[in-house]
Amino acid sequence: MLMDEFVEKYSVNRYDTNSLKWDALDVRYGDKDLIPMWVADMEFKIPEEVQQALNERIEHGVFGYSYTPDSYYQSFINWQKKRHNIDVKKEWINFSTGIVTALYWFVNIFTEENDAVMIQTPVYYPFHNAVLDNNRQLITSELKNDNGSYSMDLDDFEKKIISNNVKMFILCSPHNPVGRVWTKEELEDVLSICKKHHVLVISDEIHQDIILGDNTFTSALMVDKKYYDSLIVCSAPSKTFNLACLLNSHIIIPNEDLRTVYQQEVKKINQTETSLMGQIACEAAYNHGEEWLDNLLEVIEYNYNYVKNKLEKNAPKAIISDLQGTYLTWIDLRGYITPDDTKSFIQDRCRLAIDFGEWFSKECKGFVRLNMATDPKYVQQATENIIAELNKL
Repeated sequence: MLMDEFVEKYSVNRYDTNSLKWDALDVRYGDKDLIPMWVADMEFKIPEEVQQALNERIEHGVFGYSYTPDSYYQSFINWQKKRHNIDVKKEWINFSTGIVTALYWFVNIFTEENDAVMIQTPVYYPFHNAVLDNNRQLITSELKNDNGSYSMDLDDFEKKIISNNVKMFILCSPHNPVGRVWTKEELEDVLSICKKHHVLVISDEIHQDIILGDNTFTSALMVDKKYYDSLIVCSAPSKTFNLACLLNSHIIIPNEDLRTVYQQEVKKINQTETSLMGQIACEAAYNHGEEWLDNLLEVIEYNYNYVKNKLEKNAPKAIISDLQGTYLTWIDLRGYITPDDTKSFIQDRCRLAIDFGEWFSKECKGFVRLNMATDPKYVQQATENIIAELNKL
């Protein structure tokens, strides 16, 4: 399917659907008339086959207690192998209603109050919250920023693990918001440091399917089995197929001892059933959604290149990080505006609702994150608004 055909077929108006992204702008930003380019979901309908599977269950009309069939596990295992060459075993797979929820569980199960938990900033702000809300000590290692190209500061990372006696590290892979797809070598380095200092690694791989260009995603599961004794990997279909509110995510624990501890302890804080509709949607998506996803990736790449090319031509002092993975473009506007003026510029003048850099790190005021998983018309309007207002400065 051509990109234009995909957009025409699947793009949808989300106003008046209780959409957080569209209908809560007055609550979140105090202004309901902004172009929403913020929260990480899409203006695209799910694949037809997924909607059909959900409709069939609705027609059945019963939503009682359910269990996860073998066919579900096989669809997920097949997808991981085909798309990413990841070998997953059925017994490794556990479920949660969302990865953020799971992060709260992990912090409570595997650390004690006042223990130190490490994150690499700038990073998805619920990582911060999962640590702070549970009265743990938040330790941050800022990624190195070389003119918009990000890398791990391994020296800083290890020093802070040692000096703070860090117990857990939450890895974002691919990285939100900077768009990095970590190489196998980079993952080896950070996993090796964590193993050396007995740090449990939680690898959030929710964006694993959103990989652009010639980049290749490597799961922490595929680096080396020697890291399995201190590794938990999380994934979900929610970012890939726009299924966030169907509440179905995967917790993958290959080490039996670690898995046993998790399963015994999580019972004390979670007695929720699995999401029937979430699992129906996920199985259908993994079985039938590959062509849809490939078309979506074309839209994301088109949108990103539009923003990048337009800003490089018309606002050369803006720094656009290379989008290797995720559908979130990270832009440094400090060449044009003072960090404290970011909100007034982006929101009041450009009329955009975006994620502000300081949400991800206190060091990133003056940065913005824009969502590329949307109809190109919104990306084009947002870009033109930014350029027009920069020209007035």
